[in-house]
Amino acid sequence: MAVGPVQLLVLGFDNAGFHGEIAQELERLRESDTVRVIDALAVHKDAQGEIEVQHLSNLTREEAIELGSKVAALVGLGIAGEEGMHAAAEIGAEQAAAHGIEVFDDEVAWDVIGEIPNDSAAALILLEHHWAVPLRDAVVRAGGFRVSDGFISPLDLVEIGLVSREEAERLHALETAHQPA
Repeated sequence: MAVGPVQLLVLGFDNAGFHGEIAQELERLRESDTVRVIDALAVHKDAQGEIEVQHLSNLTREEAIELGSKVAALVGLGIAGEEGMHAAAEIGAEQAAAHGIEVFDDEVAWDVIGEIPNDSAAALILLEHHWAVPLRDAVVRAGGFRVSDGFISPLDLVEIGLVSREEAERLHALETAHQPA
């Protein structure tokens, strides 16, 4: 099976009281073969910056066994303290390299855990975009390659006339505001 483009989403929450809405939407996307959740972790960071990790996933049991904890390995999050963190990062880098995936090096490292504010929670979701496989393959057949990618802020869409200022501000507020549970 061809692996689609993979993206790490880091979603912040004021508290760790997940209600299942996100999991339900991810399951709907999985059932439509739009995305596959490769792995997901819930991270709670207390007021002192200490973290607690819980594994989340909509993988089947067989998929979970095959894939292991890819998010922990990718972001260098180990169960056995700092030593485990470095070991997890090394294992993740080796596994990623074996599959042709370039991991973050020290110069461009993304400190995912460091970006999570103290006294909050985050969901770290590693998604495979199934919908993009035919597009990616067509680009490759045409001799193309990925130069860069990224999400565009709704505020930047105003300048090109795609959304109104009011709509952009509303969407931006939805994406970035801390909402009460």
